[in-house]
Amino acid sequence: MGVLDTFSLKDKVVLITGGAGLYGRQIVAAAAEAGARTYMAARHRDALEVLAEEHRAAGQDVRAMQFDQGDEASVLSLRDAIVKESGRIDALVNNAVLRPMKKAFRDEVSAFAESMRVNATGLFCITRAVGDVMAEQGSGSIINIGSIQGMVGPDPTIYRGTSMSGFYPDYFYHKGAIINFTRFTASYYGGKGVRCNCVSPGGFRTDDHPDAFVRQYSDRTFLGRLANSTDLKGVIVFLASDASVYVTGANIAVDGGYTAK
Repeated sequence: MGVLDTFSLKDKVVLITGGAGLYGRQIVAAAAEAGARTYMAARHRDALEVLAEEHRAAGQDVRAMQFDQGDEASVLSLRDAIVKESGRIDALVNNAVLRPMKKAFRDEVSAFAESMRVNATGLFCITRAVGDVMAEQGSGSIINIGSIQGMVGPDPTIYRGTSMSGFYPDYFYHKGAIINFTRFTASYYGGKGVRCNCVSPGGFRTDDHPDAFVRQYSDRTFLGRLANSTDLKGVIVFLASDASVYVTGANIAVDGGYTAK
């Protein structure tokens, strides 16, 4: 097998939570284009089904599923349905995220608790549920989608002159925790041939970003820009594929150099 062949996801089954959001779309595209049977799952299936149909029209095997990451029964039902249909799960991408805190640091405690229920407890639940299947198989790759905001504190200077704020404590809390949970999971399942790594993306540019934010954020990076709609695709294929069979417990920043500055 040549080195480029090791990046192929042909005959592999990949589950991606989320899927229709900013990073989710390119994660789904990456897995599908690399040849995987790709399942994407979220609370609202309708938006996923539209995206799945676009991929199927291009000849890719993409399937939409409904689940609630905050409900263990829903998590187990999703896992069992995929295993029943496809026989295995080769890669799990923990991409789904709930953002219930709308008032930043001054929000209600209940909003923080709801975030933890889905983004911390729920992520543990699906990681264990799918990780156990991979352990029985003797192989698998778990990819956690973190954030640079789990690696560094908020930088108020990038928001100067805008109405934007970066002081959302729940996001920093669980994105920081996911990096060490990645190491825990890599250790726990490592003896069973299951790898776990984290990808920590930088900010994704959208059309509604104020010019001041785009300029100030871009100046904060080495590459002079925010992330785009393809920047995550390569690292996802790498970590999901056999090209990374000796990589586990790692956190890879895909941020244009933001956290290296």
